[in-house]
Amino acid sequence: MTRRMHLMASDTFRSLHTRNFRLFFVGQLVSMIGTWMEMVAITWLVLQLTDSGVALGLVTACQFGPLLLLGPWGGLLADRLDRHRFMVITQTSYAVVASLLAVLVVTDRITVGLLYVFSGIWGLLTALDNPTRRALVIDMVEREDLANAVGLNTAIMTGSRVVGPALAGVIISGIGVEWCFIANAISYTAVIGALLRMNRARLQTSPRVGRSKGQLREGFAYTRRTPELWLPLVAIAVMGTLAYNYQVTLPLLAKRSLGGEAGTFTLLFSAMSFGAVIGALSVARRQTVHLRFLVTYGGAMAAAMLALTLAPTTLMALVAAVPVGYASAQLISGSNAMIQMRADPAMRGRVLALLTTVFLGTTPIGGPLVGWISQTFGPRAGLGVGVAAVAGVTLWVAGQIRRLPATPPFEFKTGRDAGVEEADSVPIAAA
Repeated sequence: MTRRMHLMASDTFRSLHTRNFRLFFVGQLVSMIGTWMEMVAITWLVLQLTDSGVALGLVTACQFGPLLLLGPWGGLLADRLDRHRFMVITQTSYAVVASLLAVLVVTDRITVGLLYVFSGIWGLLTALDNPTRRALVIDMVEREDLANAVGLNTAIMTGSRVVGPALAGVIISGIGVEWCFIANAISYTAVIGALLRMNRARLQTSPRVGRSKGQLREGFAYTRRTPELWLPLVAIAVMGTLAYNYQVTLPLLAKRSLGGEAGTFTLLFSAMSFGAVIGALSVARRQTVHLRFLVTYGGAMAAAMLALTLAPTTLMALVAAVPVGYASAQLISGSNAMIQMRADPAMRGRVLALLTTVFLGTTPIGGPLVGWISQTFGPRAGLGVGVAAVAGVTLWVAGQIRRLPATPPFEFKTGRDAGVEEADSVPIAAA
């Protein structure tokens, strides 16, 4: 049993044998824990200052609005520029902004308006950084470890959502909300230090794309005619707009429906994130990624979200939050892996920017809308909108898959099988 567990662990974390990716993994994990601590602190601070679901939706819109407007251009930069150097610049900028925000909170000069401004600046940096960071993962590892690295990179995001909110809840209830902002500012030293310690000679840099007209349209057209890219993007767009608004719905559910405080909110968030970590690590061990997983885990997510929506007690809500996180991570991680492995290297930055745009960039539309619904009709109604959206788009994807030709197969090999059974994948030229 011990040997089997060791083999499973070695397989799950195999891409960490690459030094550059190992540095990246540790640095990002520390930094993202700090980021989630700050995001939870901002959410709770806005709720304390305003007691408004609409205000929560607006701060979320400020955080992710720039992604909707500038996300595709961020992907184009990822295809044109030196990704490693550009990420050093964006992460340093994050650190400066986080430090200024921490000073304002510590000196008690923060206002809701300033929280909107700093959230908007964070969103602008994320629009530039996110496609570059995702594409840089591919430059760090060999092809046989690529799907595993993509899954572990997603596990960083979901794992930090377990530790970060839990720490934030303890800190807010204990020594004060300002320490979450201080911790986030300090956490950026980990990722900046990791980037500076990397061996640039070992990065497998993709060919850079030169300047020319119509490159954004070219990336969209390429995505539109490739089912393995287009169907996940549409599904994630709908879910990102109406379902993935937990930073709005969970604090309202905790406070208004369950009668809790900051600790209840962070417990719900951590329970959901715990399930997401398991889901992301499961994707990291996959040998195949195919379109049918969208239907499988879309249905699972709709059912789990329905259980969370109807949960009458905090305990039952915590139990329901775990499978919500698991199914959510399977959908995001699986879509991410399929898109990164399937995209033409010359198009990868632009395609990944589209993924970021439809997932995070749609939040400014869905956040205020779901916030208003939750404010007017109750938090359970806001969650119910997400249930209907996930169920509807899952049924649509299932219908689209049935219309696809039986050949070539739409199962895409990843992990150790990538490059070995190339005949079983859809060739780029056929897209």
